[in-house]
Amino acid sequence: MGKIRLQKFIANCGVTSRRKAEDLIVNGKVKVNGVIITELGTKINSTKDIVTVNNDIIMENNNFIYIKLYKPEGYITTVKDQFARKTVIDLISINERIYPIGRLDYNTSGLLLLTNDGDFANKLMHPKFHINKTYEAEVKGLIKKETIEKLKTGVTIDGYKTAPAMVKVIGNSHNKSNVQIIIHEGKNRQVRKMFNAVGHNVISLKRTAFGKINLDNLLPGKWEYLSNDEINSFG
Repeated sequence: MGKIRLQKFIANCGVTSRRKAEDLIVNGKVKVNGVIITELGTKINSTKDIVTVNNDIIMENNNFIYIKLYKPEGYITTVKDQFARKTVIDLISINERIYPIGRLDYNTSGLLLLTNDGDFANKLMHPKFHINKTYEAEVKGLIKKETIEKLKTGVTIDGYKTAPAMVKVIGNSHNKSNVQIIIHEGKNRQVRKMFNAVGHNVISLKRTAFGKINLDNLLPGKWEYLSNDEINSFG
């Protein structure tokens, strides 16, 4: 193989996504033939050059893995946790190194995708692809029609206005509302903050779909490999 950009090579090795690979390079965590490389866009010979990340030698991975997991509440969406809390990787019993695509916060359950294909992960996380994420939220209070319209057109959180969303009430009782909301952005704790902005604190939150992939019959804490149709559904 000829020359390849260093961040793409790192992603191909299944270490992380291409965007996070760029962070590793800029922060001096990557060496090529023993020399620290911090310049993005550096090209290497993938068959001859020796690349290390945090001093571990990495090699390209052609055995790509694609998994969907029903994340329960109480798990961290990361590979390792400095406080020894349970992570989503603890739920998956395979030998290959994989990592989550995006995040679900500690108290959010539902569909999480994991892979060792950096290009695939980068595509799914990049804002320009506008991949829909579907959530079901139980919120405090009986939500009004005008509040739904506010959520649909966008609300201001953390100093920015959210993109238009698809929102509908799917049930309510005992001063609580169940709401389906579909967004394509992926800001930190975005759905919770959107409901907080309109005066309805979230009681529980579950992601039910990522693009055309949904939980199907998965139970909390269980996982399965994506089918070819699911993988190809992102185009």
